[in-house]
Amino acid sequence: MIIELDSVELNFNSRRILNGVYLKAETGTIVGILGRNGSGKSCLLQILFGSLQPKYKFIKLDGKPLLKPFYSQGNIVYLPQHELIPSQLKIKTLFSLLQLDWNEFVDYFENFSQYYNSKMNSISGGERRVIETYAVLKQQSDMVLLDEPFSNIAPLYVEKIKQLIIAEKSTKAIVITDHYYRDVIDICDTLYLLQNNCTKKITVLEELEDYNYLNMDTLKTKKGGH
Repeated sequence: MIIELDSVELNFNSRRILNGVYLKAETGTIVGILGRNGSGKSCLLQILFGSLQPKYKFIKLDGKPLLKPFYSQGNIVYLPQHELIPSQLKIKTLFSLLQLDWNEFVDYFENFSQYYNSKMNSISGGERRVIETYAVLKQQSDMVLLDEPFSNIAPLYVEKIKQLIIAEKSTKAIVITDHYYRDVIDICDTLYLLQNNCTKKITVLEELEDYNYLNMDTLKTKKGGH
C-alpha cells in the first residue's frame, strides 16, 4: 500500500497552520514527522486519518484518489495524543474485545502481569500509554498513525515499543510523531520536518541543524536516549 498526502491547506480562523504539505508512506516503512510544538503535526495526522477536514487536500491510495475519509476504509488505526481507552474499562476486557494475546503482551512488558484485572484509570499515565500504543499497533490494519507514543513512558518501555513498531512495519505503513525526536529518528526510514507550515523531507540529519530544529552535537551525544 502506498499513501500520498499532497497540497494540504489548513487554517484556523485567520491563522495558517499548514500550507502545501506533502507526505508519502508505504507498507514496510516508518515515516517520522518532526516539528516544534504547535507546528501542526497532530493536525496533519488527523487530516490523514480523515477526522479533520482542511481547506484543501489531495490523497492518493495506491495511485488512485481517495475521496472518502481514510478511516471509512477500515484499514487505518490512530493513536491520538489524548487518552484513547475508557477509564473504567478493565484491561482484561480490553484485551478480550480486541482479541489481543495477554501472554504475548506480558512477554514484552513483564511488570504489567499484575494489572490483568485492573481498570485503565488505576494505572499510571505512562503505563496506560504503553497499553494504548500496544493495542493500536496490534490491530489488523494497513496503516498506523502514532501521535506522541513515547510521552511519559519509562525509557525501558520506550525501547520495547520501538521494537514493536519495527516488528509491525513489515505488514503496515507507520507514521509517527513525537517530541522525543531521538527515538523517532532512531526507527524511521523516512523523515519529514514540519516547519513554516509545510513539510521538508530530510535526507541527511545535518539538515535538521540547517533548519534550526536541533543541534547535531546534542543528537550525537545523546542519540538513542530520551
